[in-house]
Amino acid sequence: MTVLFLLQEVWRALQLAFDMLWEVLWPLALGFLLSAAVQTVVSKKTVARTLGRPDLRGVALACGFGAASSSCSYAAVALARALFRRGAAFSNAIIFEFASTNLVFELGLVLLVLLGWQFLAAELAGGLLMIAMLAVVFKWTLRQRLVERAREQAEKGLRGRMEGHGEMDMSITEGPFLRRMLSARALTAIAHTFYMDLASIWQDLLVGFLVAGALAAWVPNSFFHALFLTGNPALARVWGPLIGPVISMLSFVCSVGNVPLAAVLWNGGISFGGVVSFIFADLIILPIVNIHRKYYGGRMSLYLLGVSYLAMALAGFLVERAFLALGIAPPHFHVAVLLSHPEWNYTTFLDLAFLAVAALLGWRFLTTGGPAMLRMMAASSGSSAEGHQEHHH
Repeated sequence: MTVLFLLQEVWRALQLAFDMLWEVLWPLALGFLLSAAVQTVVSKKTVARTLGRPDLRGVALACGFGAASSSCSYAAVALARALFRRGAAFSNAIIFEFASTNLVFELGLVLLVLLGWQFLAAELAGGLLMIAMLAVVFKWTLRQRLVERAREQAEKGLRGRMEGHGEMDMSITEGPFLRRMLSARALTAIAHTFYMDLASIWQDLLVGFLVAGALAAWVPNSFFHALFLTGNPALARVWGPLIGPVISMLSFVCSVGNVPLAAVLWNGGISFGGVVSFIFADLIILPIVNIHRKYYGGRMSLYLLGVSYLAMALAGFLVERAFLALGIAPPHFHVAVLLSHPEWNYTTFLDLAFLAVAALLGWRFLTTGGPAMLRMMAASSGSSAEGHQEHHH
């Protein structure tokens, strides 16, 4: 009986994980497709050249280019170091890093489908607010001596994760825009970028859905209610943005993979601002803190951890206060996907349609040297600094 009960509980967790994946499959695919299309016409060399000055224009461009890039947190961190080594201002490289994980297409679409438009709006508004706060804090507290030490450490080229992906550049910059986008070369570039992005993030997605399914199935709401102080709404609104990033740090889940976890925390009673700050915190999970240490040294990694946490928590708190003042903060509700199973509706038809698109891109990826490039990307992540720094595909 005990074994049967355990199997039933494991099956329930897996079913919840699959239900969440099925609900957001098409927005994930659409987000990857849009991101791949943008990356096809935006050169990373061009990005590096435009981020050299830590002024308003540099910050705005870092936001824009970051939002148009991959959502993989590890690739974003690797690319930020590459941009820094190529001449981008350190503050702009870090802002690019935050924009590329918090303002990207796929994250916004998954939030919209899974949690609703208020969470999408809060993510965008809070992400811009957080980046603005970081820009101001960097301007007034980031000492040039610390940046110089970070550059010395960065030039050592110590390995992190997904560096081959961070260095990959398949952009097409010659010729009229429409001709570029409709060319066979563009289809190849989109297919390769689509599957490279997917390869870089699938582990985080898998872990995110499995952990979310397990928490939804096995952890009673009474535990979450006590953790999030739901009995005192005023205190919960302060506590939520403070505890949200801490949970994210300890979850080891980053990128879009933390959205299913956010849905479970929301069902458990965390505040609206707590959800927002939790989603922001994918760049302070412990593995990325360690990569920052390798890239820029211990002191800079601790500085980034401290200022990032404060910006995330404050942005989550302020966005919730603003939404409450405007009367658009969502009341607590149970996420529908955790209460239902897939059925024949628009979600299923959209999922099937985007699976067909993914299959077409997969055929193009397989027939144009994609697997070999994927192996090269993995090898680049394990190569020397000199080897992967100038390795473009």
